[in-house]
Amino acid sequence: MKRPILAASKLTTLIGAAAIAGLLSTGAAAQDAKAGKAADGKHKIAMCLGCHNIPGYQASFPEVHKVPKIAGQGATYLSSALAAYRKGERKHPTMHGIAASLTDQDIADVAAYYEQLGKEGSAAPAQAAALNPPADVAELLKKGNCLTCHGANLNSPIDPSYPKLAGQYADYLFVALKAYQTEKNPKVGRSNAIMSAQVKPFTHAELKKLANYIGSLPSEDLKTVPESRFVSKSR
Repeated sequence: MKRPILAASKLTTLIGAAAIAGLLSTGAAAQDAKAGKAADGKHKIAMCLGCHNIPGYQASFPEVHKVPKIAGQGATYLSSALAAYRKGERKHPTMHGIAASLTDQDIADVAAYYEQLGKEGSAAPAQAAALNPPADVAELLKKGNCLTCHGANLNSPIDPSYPKLAGQYADYLFVALKAYQTEKNPKVGRSNAIMSAQVKPFTHAELKKLANYIGSLPSEDLKTVPESRFVSKSR
């Protein structure tokens, strides 16, 4: 007897937190194999500064949007993202070119540097309360199982290979979410079975509403730390 084929929506519902974490545990372990040194990473970020260390800096590909805040983001996630750009699993010509020039150790060091950037001398952030979004946004969060992976406050992911989201630039989140829906485009798209399954049922209008809400949340960790050479000094 043939087993019945589950509908995509039913299959998505059945993917629980434990199953999702298990699917990516191998990738996370691979990234953890290289211990990053923030002190070394500080000397390897020349190609990062011009975008990620200028508050509000906007990229124009594949559409105009602010480049993401990466200071305070988890090192394991940053390492996995850079590795995905290097492999072409995340399609982006500029990021691919940069990531392709980095060794595994370089990636680990750069990720370690940005994880601690901006935390020097600051008090540990208080644990945020669970979200209380408007009803329509709550339905979207439930539809995408967002809290299952990224935490009740969207800032405490259940796996270190997942990103913190609260307070990230909304227009970047919108572009990133659409990338998971994009197929057969040589320059745009992200290959991730879990995220693709979660995002594909959404319309662009729904993704924008979701991104705008997440971007409006208090940013406990994520920030853009200006590079000193880019900060104008008053005389």
